[in-house]
Amino acid sequence: MRELWGSLVVFCLCPVLGGLPLVAWLTRALAGKNLETLGTGNISVSAAFYHGGRGVGILAACAEASKGVVAVLLARSFFPNDPLWEVVAIIALVMGRYWVAKSAGTTNVFWAIFTHDPIGAVVIVFFALVSFTLVRERILGRLISLFWLVLILAVRQSSQNYGVAVLLLALLMAWIYARIPDDLSLETLPQQQDSRALFRFFRGNQSMLTLKERLDPDTAGPKAATLATLIAWGYDVPEGWVLPPGDDPQPLILSLEPTPDIPLIVRSSALGEDTATASAAGQYITIPDVTNTRELATAILRCQTAYNSPRAIQYRRHHRQGDRGMAVLVQRQIKGVYAGVAFSRDPVNQYRDAVLVEAVAGGAEAVVSGQVTPEQYRAYFPAAWEGAASERDGALTLEGAGTIPPGIVHQVAQCCRALERRYHGVPQDVEWSYDGETLWILQCRPITTLTPIWTRKIAAEVIPGAIRPLTWSINQPLTCGVWGKLFTLGLGGATGSDQYANGDRYANADRNRTQGLDFDATATLHFSHAYFNATLLGEIFRRMGLPPESLEFLTRGEKFSKPPLLSTLKNLPGLWRLLQREWHLPDDFAVDARKWFKPTLQQLQVSPEGLSPDELLSRVDLILSTLKRATYYNILAPLSVALRQAVLRVDSGELDSQRMPEVASVRSLVQLAEKSRNLLPMGQLNFDSCPSLFAYLAEMPDGQGILTQFNAWLAQYGYLSEVATDIAVPRWQENPRPMRELFARCVFDPLQRNSLAPSTPPGHLSWGAKWVQHRLDLKGEVAEIYNRLLAHLRWTILALEKQWLAAEYLQAAGDLFFLTLPEITAFVEQEDAGMTEAEKVKAVAQLQDYITYRQRQYAQDCQRPHVPFVVYGQPSDNIPPPAPATTAGQTLQGMGVSGGIVEGVVKVVRSLDILEQVQPGTILVIPYSDAGWSPLLAIAHGIIAEVGGSLSHGAILAREYGIPAVFAIPGVMHALHDGQRVRLDGQGGTVVVLG
Repeated sequence: MRELWGSLVVFCLCPVLGGLPLVAWLTRALAGKNLETLGTGNISVSAAFYHGGRGVGILAACAEASKGVVAVLLARSFFPNDPLWEVVAIIALVMGRYWVAKSAGTTNVFWAIFTHDPIGAVVIVFFALVSFTLVRERILGRLISLFWLVLILAVRQSSQNYGVAVLLLALLMAWIYARIPDDLSLETLPQQQDSRALFRFFRGNQSMLTLKERLDPDTAGPKAATLATLIAWGYDVPEGWVLPPGDDPQPLILSLEPTPDIPLIVRSSALGEDTATASAAGQYITIPDVTNTRELATAILRCQTAYNSPRAIQYRRHHRQGDRGMAVLVQRQIKGVYAGVAFSRDPVNQYRDAVLVEAVAGGAEAVVSGQVTPEQYRAYFPAAWEGAASERDGALTLEGAGTIPPGIVHQVAQCCRALERRYHGVPQDVEWSYDGETLWILQCRPITTLTPIWTRKIAAEVIPGAIRPLTWSINQPLTCGVWGKLFTLGLGGATGSDQYANGDRYANADRNRTQGLDFDATATLHFSHAYFNATLLGEIFRRMGLPPESLEFLTRGEKFSKPPLLSTLKNLPGLWRLLQREWHLPDDFAVDARKWFKPTLQQLQVSPEGLSPDELLSRVDLILSTLKRATYYNILAPLSVALRQAVLRVDSGELDSQRMPEVASVRSLVQLAEKSRNLLPMGQLNFDSCPSLFAYLAEMPDGQGILTQFNAWLAQYGYLSEVATDIAVPRWQENPRPMRELFARCVFDPLQRNSLAPSTPPGHLSWGAKWVQHRLDLKGEVAEIYNRLLAHLRWTILALEKQWLAAEYLQAAGDLFFLTLPEITAFVEQEDAGMTEAEKVKAVAQLQDYITYRQRQYAQDCQRPHVPFVVYGQPSDNIPPPAPATTAGQTLQGMGVSGGIVEGVVKVVRSLDILEQVQPGTILVIPYSDAGWSPLLAIAHGIIAEVGGSLSHGAILAREYGIPAVFAIPGVMHALHDGQRVRLDGQGGTVVVLG
């Protein structure tokens, strides 16, 4: 009797259970949609995901899974020792699911099998997933899964009847799959973003990659991946499909139906094409006007074959690119009314700030093929242009005339410049077509002839002004070497012996992620000025999982785009190593200060005078070996301050900068002036000038004590200069006149003295401010050691120059700085080896030839009215003149680094020597700031700087003394002139010209 009731349950209740439209009920109740009238009409779990979204889909899956579990448990309760009946119950459930609910019951079967035989189900799933991952074709994948179902369950049960039942179940499923439409064939709905990943995976079909999804350049090629990115950004790109290298083209060919009315175009998207260093333009082929599937198959084959043409192979070898394969891009062909190419920067005249647009009437093929001479236009943008809104058309200045409507040229130019901004300032070559309604982007790639991009944005702060060869031969290896060590650490590469920061505490990883990166190319000289390689830095930060503008964010407080989460997670080990370095920075510095810095500085107290050339070079080697370690801290300590301040959101006003050299030196001088006033008969003095004061001090008895204290102050801070990193620039100790002038002002002028008096340190600090303050204090200690070492390096070089002047190797003081350190070392070694008189004369003549040539070039670069802020590729000498001077009412935008609003008269300053000319109420305009500028900046009413960020010396000094300051206004040294009256807003970062 039990078996009879069990049979009735299996054959009657299980079909009813399978037919219950739980999926339809859930979708209608939660999403308000009737599945019978949507899509394929299936009442399936995949339909619930498709039309209802992830939440509805998950509930539907749970409901159908419960059916399978209940069916198996019911059969087991009546037939506990006969698994055959459980399979029969599953068959009955599937039949009811198909007849009533119009679905295959895949979810029911999966969970029913899992309940029936958990171990067998896990094995089936494993082999099914492996098979599906390999074939990535859903129809074949389903059949293979059914094969594993029969094979594995039959093997686990020895009964022949059981095997037949499992085979019948598999055949039933295959029959149903062939009978009903597939929901996975539908396009994913835009409103169901959360279901896209599921549909994309279970569809399979690698050959059906489309431009509507995110594409990997290593699979689809950079060209297709870029177009997919543009679609994601909202640009209009023709519909397209991608065939990765090695994939079967047949599914793609069969899925597309080109006609004469809707033709296709077949294009290359080779792996390695359209990169920052190699565009491969013209190396492969494009086949337009494909109107049927036979032509499509031929075009795909021709495109793939072109990859192995002799010309393409030679191109890849020339650019050191491996043979990685050809992806093929198939797109809907646009019937253009106008078409052409546009360059966000003029590739010929790189200094012209214009978008170059070339256009013809008709399709774009004529432009790129060179069959027709296009019309050429240049669009100039206003300095404050931020977007591509059509209402700004009138703000563009158009150069060129022809038949192309100006509105289209404006639209193309705006789109092109906006794409350049999207790609972090990298100039872009854009192919476009206009069909009468829509501007279509057909291709976007970097202009390879305008890379790398060199920028003075950070370099002008690190080593500003015109630089002589000796300085650069020392600074370039130091700077590039330390940055290379830090980047290698962040990328997970080996750092050799890891000579910085106490041995090899931190693990090294493989070198592959640094492959192709030339850290020696981090910085270079153009026009005798330092430039950083923005292209290289951007690539390094991208490899580290950070936005390309990371360095500017840390050093200047610029906007910081959100890094890709996946990329950041992949790079966590390298970022963790850098954070470890940052965390241990004070301890590492303390160790190196004890072992290296203090002993070296103590040893350098011995005057270099009287040392032989060989001994002087040994002294230089000692300083440089110590500077390598000091440079590491001099780079990392400011970055540590900026990182902590940005992350913890600590306002600069909460920090105490009195331990920074630029502040401490002025504070100490003011205190000396206060003491001096107590020793001087101030009421009897009938003068108030600096020369008169020091002449008086030299004659009076008490004045000798004041001079002694002033000289002691000068000995303590005399290592500072206008440009600490440039050893060709004199130190305070060599030219104390500006410091004497400031001292005299503090003695005679109470207002000046009060404004520079020590301020009250911030009171109770938040825990975040304390964390930043520790690093700021460390930054001051590092800066002092670093600048002292550079000062001793200069004084050692001067001692050698003095000997060479006496030996008539040089013609004038300063000549030695126009040689490089390797050249100087080579000459000294040859001299020690015993040169003949003739050989010495020849060697000296060669050195003087170097000096004469470089002095001429240096003078030419110094006489340039300005040098470009950005250089694209290899610079040419045809630099355009600077922008005209500003007029009343004009506003200059920069970075506010010290709050407050002031009005005053402008004084353009290029050196400290004009300090005595600065009157009260003067707003100083400076090219850059260093700690050595403090005597001048401390007396300013306001400060405007061409370069600099919130952590630059001038910004710290301005905040300490409450002086409003605006930095980072490129070209401001030429935009403003002496005597102009301006309003400076140090909070908003603006300078308004009043007259």
